[in-house]
Amino acid sequence: MDIEVLTDAAAAAHRAAGLVAAEARDAVRDRGRFVLAISGGTTPWVMLHALSLLDDVPWTRMHVVQVDERIAPGGHADRNLTHVSASLLAPLDAARGGTVQVHPMPVEADDLDEAAVGYARTLAGIAGSPPVLDLVHLGLGADGHTASLVPGDPVLEVEDADVALTGMYQGRRRMTLTFPIINRARRVLWLVTGQDKAAMLARLRRGDRTIPAGRIRQDHAIAVADLAAAGPQPPAGGLAGVNR
Repeated sequence: MDIEVLTDAAAAAHRAAGLVAAEARDAVRDRGRFVLAISGGTTPWVMLHALSLLDDVPWTRMHVVQVDERIAPGGHADRNLTHVSASLLAPLDAARGGTVQVHPMPVEADDLDEAAVGYARTLAGIAGSPPVLDLVHLGLGADGHTASLVPGDPVLEVEDADVALTGMYQGRRRMTLTFPIINRARRVLWLVTGQDKAAMLARLRRGDRTIPAGRIRQDHAIAVADLAAAGPQPPAGGLAGVNR
């Protein structure tokens, strides 16, 4: 896994936006469409807003899907979709009249198990069967989780479904993509910022499979981190670039 280290979280978010745009152009050139899976988190909202300001993105050929979502009412501050709408969709709608296709996880359904199955069918309709996503954006928790694949949850062992439901975590259940579909993706983009992530980023780079994040394939992954997460010195090996 390559890693790029930027000075701070804002710089890392803007660099990640540039990488997403480049992947989108390549995907549309090669396959005619771009399927982007987005995770939640404060820095990703900065990334998405920066992405919305770029002109060289093939918006009309882009599908945005969710990596995970909390089981909460529509518009709730806990919902990742609420922040995706504010940081990406609203600016795009204002500037371009709403050109990107968004596929929210159906977490308001009465039957959540069936909703998870339905979302997997949605992904297959967009990205083939089995679905191969073009780019999966992931974050890294201080406990080693990624997506909503958290330590100790039975969802970690799901191998026969691309979308599943978790148990309770930080007050809410989640709907999440599972390891099989994430590991089929053409590209994985990690965006990791903050000193509290430093220990887990080091373990991720070592491929430590005792943490959920360590079970994500690294041969098609790039990590963008700030100095707080990566440390003041360039990491040994796999360094794609350092900005200071």
